[in-house]
Amino acid sequence: MKYAAERPCSSILFFLLIAVLVLSGCGNKEQVQGAGSSGGRPPAPVVVASVEQRDIPVQLQAIGNVEAYQTVQIRSQVNGQIQKIFFKEGEDVREGQPLFQLDKRPFQADLEKAIGQMKHDQAQAENSRIQAERYSGLEKQGIVSHEQAEQLRAQSKADGSAVEADKAAVDAARVQLQYTEIAAPINARAGTLMINLGNLVKANDTPYLVQLNQVTPIYVTFSVPEANLDRVRHRFSSGQLKVLAFPKGQAGTPAEGRLTFIDNGVDTTTGMFKLKGTFQNRDRRLWPGEFVDVALVLSTQKNAVVVPTKAIQTGQQGEYVYVVRADSTAQSRPVKTAGTYQNLTLIADGLKPGERVIVNGQLRVAPNAKVMVQGDLPLPGPQTSTAAPAGPAGGGL
Repeated sequence: MKYAAERPCSSILFFLLIAVLVLSGCGNKEQVQGAGSSGGRPPAPVVVASVEQRDIPVQLQAIGNVEAYQTVQIRSQVNGQIQKIFFKEGEDVREGQPLFQLDKRPFQADLEKAIGQMKHDQAQAENSRIQAERYSGLEKQGIVSHEQAEQLRAQSKADGSAVEADKAAVDAARVQLQYTEIAAPINARAGTLMINLGNLVKANDTPYLVQLNQVTPIYVTFSVPEANLDRVRHRFSSGQLKVLAFPKGQAGTPAEGRLTFIDNGVDTTTGMFKLKGTFQNRDRRLWPGEFVDVALVLSTQKNAVVVPTKAIQTGQQGEYVYVVRADSTAQSRPVKTAGTYQNLTLIADGLKPGERVIVNGQLRVAPNAKVMVQGDLPLPGPQTSTAAPAGPAGGGL
């Protein structure tokens, strides 16, 4: 009976214990919720950069191809055997420097033969002249007829003409002999040797003996859309336009040249027109056949408002940036861009110099939320209003 009386008391104590646990859990939940609502979300860590004003070059961007200033394919002008080669593949040659020598003996023999024939005809022409003069005197004395004297005068003229033909033959033979020595017509760099020592060559035959490319100076050709034709022609006529070339894998200081050629027509299939820049290329950075990034500098935009390109975000309403206000909150502000230069974006509207924009950490930023600035990113290049050095742009201005 005592055991039966204690059982209801144990049940009551069990239910009281469960109730206390439930109430304490609810209280802890309310305390956590209260703490979260009072503190809010933590500030997002960001890196910022200042909005600045700079003089920015206005450029047209293109892909260019490097071309030799002059290209000469060396060929033999006579038939013969190569006896000597005076250069090595890939080395620089000077104008007038001997390159090849062919066997001279057949041409020397032809020259001597032509000279011998000329001397023979000269002697005969001299004899004919003397005979013509003697018969002319006899004609005046009435000893010989006019027909006989005229015949000898005609023979003298014919022999004189034969001498003139012999002189031309001697000159031709001498020229043929000179063709056995092949010299470089320009200062250039030699390419691959196509025919080796001892081989027979034919006049103007293929393949050529070697190709020479002049690389100092050198050309870079490129094309831009016809919408820029008037602007380029106007700038070209008013002064020299600078052309910058960036070889692939060399993003540092570009090679500098000047615009020297505008094509006389627009390609109707592509809507592009060809331009050509001339580079001194003394350091041999540019090489015939390679492709380069080209920037044609048209002018300089004074006091342009610029920010780092990675500060620009794109949303449903267009481009925008996060501006850090004085109370360390982030404001989402729409902007209008006007092109890019190097790692900078030009701002046409939406920002003022001196404001700070977020360049790193935008994904953790919410509009009007607190941010924690962890560093300031300096803009590349000078911070004054002097012209920045030109370089490749992500998009043209």
